[in-house]
Order: sequence, then structure tokens, then C-alpha cells
Amino acid sequence: VPLLGGHRGGNALARAIAATTGGIAAITTASDIVHGIVLDEPPPGWTLATPERVKQAAAALLAGGGVRITVEAGGTAWLAGLPPAPADATDAVRIRVTDRAPTGADDVLVYHPPVLALGIGCERGADPGAAVALAHETLAVAGLAPGAVAVVVSLDLKEDEPAVQEVAAALGVPARFFDAARLAAERPRLATPSDIVFRAVGTHGVAEAAALAAAGKDSELVVAKTVGRRVTCAVARAPETVDPSVGRARGRLAVVGLGPGNAHFRTPAADAALAAATDIVGYGGYIDLLDAASTAGKTLHPFALGEEEARCRHALKLAATGRAVALLASGDPGIYALATLTHELVAAATDPAWQRIDLTVEPGVSAMQLAAARAGAPLGHDFCAISLSDLLTPWPAIERRLRAAAEADFVVALYNPASGARRRGLALARDILLAARGPEVPVVVAHNLARDGESVRVVTLGTLDLDTVNMLTVLIVGASTTRRGDGHVWTPRGYPLGGAAPRRAEGGV
Repeated sequence: VPLLGGHRGGNALARAIAATTGGIAAITTASDIVHGIVLDEPPPGWTLATPERVKQAAAALLAGGGVRITVEAGGTAWLAGLPPAPADATDAVRIRVTDRAPTGADDVLVYHPPVLALGIGCERGADPGAAVALAHETLAVAGLAPGAVAVVVSLDLKEDEPAVQEVAAALGVPARFFDAARLAAERPRLATPSDIVFRAVGTHGVAEAAALAAAGKDSELVVAKTVGRRVTCAVARAPETVDPSVGRARGRLAVVGLGPGNAHFRTPAADAALAAATDIVGYGGYIDLLDAASTAGKTLHPFALGEEEARCRHALKLAATGRAVALLASGDPGIYALATLTHELVAAATDPAWQRIDLTVEPGVSAMQLAAARAGAPLGHDFCAISLSDLLTPWPAIERRLRAAAEADFVVALYNPASGARRRGLALARDILLAARGPEVPVVVAHNLARDGESVRVVTLGTLDLDTVNMLTVLIVGASTTRRGDGHVWTPRGYPLGGAAPRRAEGGV
């Protein structure tokens, strides 16, 4: 029940909550109830240009008045439930549906239907600010309302151009793209076809062709190509509303860190990436960690354990078609996970579409972070992480790093410490660290973190039972300064106790 602000978004929010929860939105606003039409909540894509006139218009309709509608662009089907005013009425509520910018002189409700498609062409690396300025100038000179723009469109080669994306963001509409073949089909309708453009990108125009393609076969070019600084702009008008999903979006791939596995430790940014995804790609075990709400309405692409490259390639192929993809990784995706492999594949890609993908990485809580938190604060001073798996890294390289970390007295987190067939490396790592630190240094042994059967123990390096360690275990081996007491482990940073100021080394920061 929206108690306040019904005409300031409260009613719309109540309806959205009801749709999500399966409840009923109890709307009490009189104007909504009487005619079933919310004057200040036009359909998606529409813009109310004169919200200050809604109250007066709603009051007139509640008093028994009628409407007189002038249509200059688009349709009025959503307003059909309003009573028409008699022809001789002098107090009719006047409504104008137009793609023209309002003058402010008329006492009239002005709605902008989403009937305009704004096409953008640009050189590589064009200034986004110049593109936004040209778009606004083009609309203003033509007397067109920015609120009537449904989409910003361009050639698919421009998917990763900030200039195109910034224009769409400035107008608050989607950026959509077409391939050269689709734009080439608009050649007969172009006002300024260019052979130079055709030789460069395979179509005789970008801005005009994209605008016409988005607005549909019955559209008209209302603003021919306008040329700015390394940017072009054109506008087409559709007879009805423009579909905001026309063409395709720039593909998005988010490599999402799930943390240790429990949703309690998943970041809001990771949840947002999952919610925005159309497709979820991952090891089947990771997908199983997600709840039903996180996967509802998504296409799931499970893979077997060990198919890391296949997972990444599949996610990139999906994103290259305009899909929004979440690629799952446990822990943090940038720590011994798929973020690096994904970037490597993009850098080596022969398909240029992969390099136009909007690629992001959403961090997660790593195993060593949670293990440290469970045990106290062993990572309180300088530390490093080393994987003991020699599947991708030769053992001599791993051994060099272990010896360097031992000599430098880093706290060491050991990932992938041992598997059924790979046990010798863990024993060698223990021996290297024993030689440098002795048997009494604390070791955190964390197993199955944040999942059923979690176990976190603190032992000494000398008593570490190697047979209890497997691929679901992460070890944190303390430095010589790491302390243990009352069930906790911590590595002092060096703060002097007793209120004295911390020592600062000469030249330190």
C-alpha cells in the first residue's frame, strides 16, 4: 500500500513489488482508480514532458471532464480509456503526443512517444563529449525532443566505442548495434551514401543506415547525416514506437567470484552481475551453489571439472553475440581462477568481436581471506600466495618461489596443496619452510570453507599431518613473527603498544 508519493513513483514501486512477490498492489489514488490510467506513469519508453500539469488534469478528469488528444507522432492506445471531451467543450484536458520539443506556452499535457532512433557513426577513439554534444545539438536544431529517442544505434564494429555508449547514457536509452550487411540493405534510403565509408566498413552509411534500420521499414529519415568532430549523427522516425531491443546490445561478460561458496560471503556486486546476466556459465558444482532466485530466468551452461578453457571460450562466444554472461569462479576470480585465462583468450583472439566485449571482473572473498578471518589475523603483515599445483607451472619454478618466500619471512598461503596423485610437493614445501622457520610456527589448516563439513584448525608446522590435506584445503603458514594464543593466530604489523607513535622508516610513506 503506497501511503505517500503515489504520483512520485510510489504507485509504480508498489506494482513492481507486487509483481515480484505475487502480492496485490493496493492503489488508492483516485485518478488511477476511476479511469485505470496513470497520467504520470506512461508506458515504458514514453516520457511525460510536463509533469507539473498532471495534478490539474487529473482533478479535471475526476470532476467529469474529458480529453482532447492531438497526435503528432506515435500512437495513443494506452490513453484510449480516457473519456473524450465534447466537440464544443472549452475546458477539455488537452493532451499532445509528439516527438517535438515542448514550447512551454501551452497549458497541455505533453507526452513524447519513443519513435526516434538516433544513429551515430564515429572514428576510432572519437571524443565522447563531442559525440554527446553533437547528438543534443542535432536534436535541438531539428526541434526534436530527447525524450522521444528510443535507442542510440550504430555499426557493430563500434560496440566498444565510448562515444556511442556515452551518447546512449546521456539520453538514458539503450545502445544497439547492427552488422554491416543489415546496414547495407538501407542503401536505397540513404540521403548521403558514401563510397569511402563502404570501402572502410562494408556499408554506404552508418549513422543514417543505423537509424533507419532501427526505426523500421516504414520509417523516415527526419535528420540526414550531421557531421561533427570525428562523429556523425542522424535521426529516423518510426510510425509507431521503436523496439528498444532492436539489433543487438554490446555483449557483456562478467567473471564473477562466488567466494567460498556460501551466499553469505558473496558480494553485492557479484549478485548484481548474476542478476543482470542472461546466461550463466560455470563448472556444474559452482552453478549448484547458486540458489533458485539467482538462476531464475537464466540459461545455464554447466561444464565438467577441468574444462576451464572450454568454459571461458563458451562464455566469450555467447557474449560476442550480444548476450550478458556471468562466468563463475570460486573465491576471487583473479586468484588462481578464470579471470586471467579469459583475458589471455581475448588478447589472443582472432575474432575481433571478442575484443569488443564489455569484460569485467567482480571480485570475491578468497579462501585465504576467509581462512585468515576464521583463525584470527595471520595476514596482518606481508604475505604471499603460492599454488603447489604443477599442472600449469613447472615444479622448479614453484620451488624457487617457496624458497624466496621462506627467506623473506612472508606469511605464505598455500593453494592447491595436494591431490590424490600429487602429494610430494606438499612435503617438499613443508621441508623448505621448516628449514627456514622451525617446527613451532603456526599453520592454519582450513578445509571446505563456508560449506558443509567446514573445518579450521591451527597446528604447528612440525605437527602438520600431510594426510589430512587435499584440494579442498588451504594452508596459511605463519612467519617467524606470527603469534598464537587463546585459539587465535595473528601476525603483528609492528604498532608499538602503550600509546607511542608508530615508527616510520626513513623515506617511508
